[in-house]
Amino acid sequence: MNKRLPSTVFFTRLASVITTLFGISIFVFIVLRVIPGDSITGSLGIETGALTPEQIESLRAYYGIDKSLFGQYFSWMGSFLTGDFGFAYSNGVSVLELTKSALPVTIQLALFGTIFGVILGISVGMFSASKPGSVRDFAGQFFGLLALAVPGFVLATTLVTVMANVFGYFPNGFEYMSPWEDPWMNFQQMMFPSLVLGIAVAAPVMRTTRSALLETVDKDFIRTAHGKGVKHRVVQFKHVLRNSLIPIVTMTGIQFGYLLGGAVITEKIFAMPGMGRQILDAINKREYATVQSSVMIFAIMFVLINLITDIIYRRIDPRIK
Repeated sequence: MNKRLPSTVFFTRLASVITTLFGISIFVFIVLRVIPGDSITGSLGIETGALTPEQIESLRAYYGIDKSLFGQYFSWMGSFLTGDFGFAYSNGVSVLELTKSALPVTIQLALFGTIFGVILGISVGMFSASKPGSVRDFAGQFFGLLALAVPGFVLATTLVTVMANVFGYFPNGFEYMSPWEDPWMNFQQMMFPSLVLGIAVAAPVMRTTRSALLETVDKDFIRTAHGKGVKHRVVQFKHVLRNSLIPIVTMTGIQFGYLLGGAVITEKIFAMPGMGRQILDAINKREYATVQSSVMIFAIMFVLINLITDIIYRRIDPRIK
């Protein structure tokens, strides 16, 4: 019975993943069709009214929207499963080519933002939990509340305005440079958007860290460590923090997944050529294949992040099966 349990769990998880991705594909497909307009109006705008019926039908066939909704969905899904993500007509290249250049930008931005947010969140969380009910605890919780309350676009816009107008320093105003072309310029261009995203990540990580530490610090093995004369700093890092990592890792994985798909506004404000900006531009132009395939890529990555998080659980606590 126990020998079959791992395989049962695996197939259950696999079925759940397939069902989730299938549901997301249907949802994004329907939502795009609900938005007024289509690929023709998105590319030509008001000039669409000057087209003849024959021209409109020819363009509908060109964009692949002359089929029924079922035909469009299964045509796109069949192509996507074979690695053909579609064609971005406004850019004149395949969606796969766009994704190859945009995805690394978003991953790097999300990674930098997550690293900064985790370091800041854990630090403030530990600072706040060290003396619950004290002034430092109040200050830490106030930081978490403030970071949650301030919208990312407000913080990003304020940062851009202050740095550009007051200090005359805004590296994102120049052409984007990859880390292979110019590492120093790339770091400067990543710094401010990562800061904005990192603060958004730091707030929930801080609150999770504080709660987990306060729950762990009352355990018997912590009191035993103190009773044996182990230094307070050693107890905090080796015993309290280590045994509080499961909820912190969970929150970090969730936040990293959110940053991959939720950095649209930040990428737009800081002129970062990432996936979020790619999706936003494609929505405005009603390029269905670009939006649908990009969203599915995000969904697949989110699933993979959850899988990696599960693996990290096993490394932290081998008792977890």
